[in-house]
Amino acid sequence: MTTQQTISVTVNGTTHEALVDPRTTLADFLRGELALTGTHVGCEHGVCGACTVLLEGRSVRSCLMLAVQADGTSLTTVEGMEEDGNLHPIQLAFVEEHGLQCGFCTPGFLMTVRELLENSPDPSDEEIRDALGGQICRCTGYQSILRSVKLAAAKLQGAPLAGTTESP
Repeated sequence: MTTQQTISVTVNGTTHEALVDPRTTLADFLRGELALTGTHVGCEHGVCGACTVLLEGRSVRSCLMLAVQADGTSLTTVEGMEEDGNLHPIQLAFVEEHGLQCGFCTPGFLMTVRELLENSPDPSDEEIRDALGGQICRCTGYQSILRSVKLAAAKLQGAPLAGTTESP
């Protein structure tokens, strides 16, 4: 018999305490316990990237990580990208440049791009390709995704500071 363990994790700014089976993956915890279904489970081997979330600002494959390993940490999922009820500039760029089709892989791409652009606000094509090398899309084609990332970088560089009403 497996003993459940209490964890406390902050997800998208809200702290959650839960009793979990130590074998529960972080993806299953997010989807099943917290009803954050934007985190998709594709391959369950960490290869496709659909389950990518940010743990303390770094991208991780939530299908490979146990929920108990996230105890005491802060996570961001695709649901946490919106700002004041509006799509994040990265999300808008993916819409505008057709960087998504079926949408299954999109949350993983968005989270990976968020980490990339926070660390490299004006990445080269090579940096973008390198960052997205662990993400698989079966529908879109990577050129529109590359254009989406470039547009997102431009949007973020021209965006007003949080809490201001300045226009770019």
